[in-house]
Amino acid sequence: MEPEKNENTRKVIFSAIQPSGTITLGNYLGALKNWIELQDEYECIYALADLHTITVRQEPAKFRRNTLEAYALLLACGIDPQESPFFIQSQVPEHAQLAWVLNCYTQFGELQRMTQFKDKSQKHPDNINAGLFTYPSLMAADILLYQADLVPVGVDQKQHIELTRNIADRFNGLYGQTFKLPEGYIPETGAKIMSLQDPARKMSKSDENVNSSIAVLDRPEDIMRKFKRAVTDSEACVRRAPGKDGVNNLMGIYSCVTGRTDEEIEAEFAGKGYGDFKTTVGEAVAEHLRPIREKFDDYMKNKDYLEQCYAEGARKAEVIARKTLRKVMKKVGFLQ
Repeated sequence: MEPEKNENTRKVIFSAIQPSGTITLGNYLGALKNWIELQDEYECIYALADLHTITVRQEPAKFRRNTLEAYALLLACGIDPQESPFFIQSQVPEHAQLAWVLNCYTQFGELQRMTQFKDKSQKHPDNINAGLFTYPSLMAADILLYQADLVPVGVDQKQHIELTRNIADRFNGLYGQTFKLPEGYIPETGAKIMSLQDPARKMSKSDENVNSSIAVLDRPEDIMRKFKRAVTDSEACVRRAPGKDGVNNLMGIYSCVTGRTDEEIEAEFAGKGYGDFKTTVGEAVAEHLRPIREKFDDYMKNKDYLEQCYAEGARKAEVIARKTLRKVMKKVGFLQ
């Protein structure tokens, strides 16, 4: 039986991000910034989802470097490894083991309907592997291992939360209460940061136009240049409205880094043109990211500390994950 919750028990949040190279301003404002703030209110468990990353071919040395840099960057963003277990997914083998079990409780048709499978199959037609098809079951295992109540997601990830709930509900229906049914947690502001050059599309590190996205580790001068070139419209009026995708996007970014409301932003730039607006947004973003860049540099000079953090994170995570996996294995009928 699950221990009874008392009123003081905080809800559990689980979230993970792939260490597949550049972390953009969109990743940071849409997810990572919220990770940091959620630590004050919830029991948070965070991971680098490196098992998911190999559905696309990786160069081993670069993959290892990306993983270490991503770990250091997330610490620099504000994850507290003493407060929130923060680990590397491949170092907790229960993830892969539960994923196989859940594969057997996930329907082929459910996986076929996953939007990201369709998208990635088109981008990598020469490598449509089984892992690419079944990785939503691994994602479900990531979440369900920790009996998560909430999963911070962008609006484009809601489909995966629904699948995770369906898998968990199916398993619970067969074997009795085993998994919590997680819910998606979507922040009101900054959930989806768009491209600076094509604001109808999500900001992406894979965009061929270098001016379309901001990397968290970009130099201030590069940040300013990209914001000054950001697409707006011909109205030259800073206000949120339908059809003003570029301005709406910049207002959302500015709100995320300053805490100002749309009304406050509109009042601040009343009578001013887009030149002033884009410069101010760029300066605010550069200043907001400055301490992250500085802390990242410090962590990368102290790799022994990084290793200590991710090893301890894996130990903490495995204690929780092993408890769930044992329950699952027993209910399915594996010899204990």
